[in-house]
Amino acid sequence: MKEFTIITDSGCDIAADRLKEWGVRHVDMPFRFEGDPPSDESPNLPLKVFYQLMRDGKVARTSAVNPDTFRTAFEQELKDERDILYIGFSSGLSGTVTSARIAADDLQAAYPDRRIEVIDTLCASAGQGLLLYLAVQQKKGGSGLDETVRFVKETVPHLVHWFTVDDLVYLKRGGRINAASAFAATVLKIKPVLHVDDEGHLINMAKVRGRHASLRAMADKFDETCIDPKNATYFISHGDCREDAEALEAMIFEKHGCKASLICDIGPVIGAHSGPGTLALFFVGEKR
Repeated sequence: MKEFTIITDSGCDIAADRLKEWGVRHVDMPFRFEGDPPSDESPNLPLKVFYQLMRDGKVARTSAVNPDTFRTAFEQELKDERDILYIGFSSGLSGTVTSARIAADDLQAAYPDRRIEVIDTLCASAGQGLLLYLAVQQKKGGSGLDETVRFVKETVPHLVHWFTVDDLVYLKRGGRINAASAFAATVLKIKPVLHVDDEGHLINMAKVRGRHASLRAMADKFDETCIDPKNATYFISHGDCREDAEALEAMIFEKHGCKASLICDIGPVIGAHSGPGTLALFFVGEKR
């Protein structure tokens, strides 16, 4: 069986040291704050500092990974005679996976005996991270590249994402809601409950009044659609609101007796668009 390496990007919101433990390589999606000079490297900021800067009014901007970055990352593996499985950020939210495909096509001719499989996860944040984790388990269990690719593609339509945000200004800035809706929701303390659809787009699904109600709405979605909820592998990610993440976990544990397999931070790539106070839940369900 040929060796293969799993590669991802920082849209997965899995910390670099944990990815290393999993045996996964990654490429960083760049971001910067408005007013800062353009740079090939993202600012090296602790996440608490990043979110405080956002609370103070700084605007973060992100961009897709370029094909050259992927060429460099992919070619290192190809030269070592390893095939590649790239599991990437949703094409519904970023052009990163397109850059990966361009790089893969360019390299395939130079390395005709190697394979580069590029999968558009249609996932974001730790939803992409959960899919990545499940792929790693497949590989560790002895699955080859073909089996792992097939598993990932079959799982994509079942990787459920539910989000809520604390402040609608970030969704307004990204064009997800209009200014009037954002103002009214802020005054009435209405929180949106969103999910990622079958095309990988972030969709506003419901509006509830108050933060606790938004957490309860996500826990209810877990109840409704999770496959085998008492033994589920689920991830929670948060934008500097760990206590809310633990409160959501407690709601699920109270009913089903299972704890989150991972509670992780939402990094700058996702956080730039969702803002501090974002909370997200990911699991495998009957459908998205």
